[in-house]
Amino acid sequence: MGKNNALRELSYNFALRIVKLGRFLREDKNEFILSKQIVRSGTSIGANIEEASGAQSQKDFIAKLHISLKESKETHYWLRLLKDSGYTTEEQTESMLKDLNLIITLLTKSLKTLKSKES
Repeated sequence: MGKNNALRELSYNFALRIVKLGRFLREDKNEFILSKQIVRSGTSIGANIEEASGAQSQKDFIAKLHISLKESKETHYWLRLLKDSGYTTEEQTESMLKDLNLIITLLTKSLKTLKSKES
């Protein structure tokens, strides 16, 4: 399995976890604003990676991966905020951050490789 396929799979599985987190926040914690934010940014990561697979050009492919990286960093922020505000536990958050950090690492490496090929 290539790096992009692994990244697509990781981001999809992460999005599933984010959707479940959003449901938990709404149903168990009665929290609607932050749950909407985390679901939006957390599912956008994989959606943009998926979109990149159908990019019209190398430049378009890189742009989609950049969007995924930005959404990853935003999701990182929301996860920390949910933990620090008491909506999620340290254990829940660390597990999700571990997965997210792997996605960020793979996106960063992919973008560096792609940019070096452009030069």
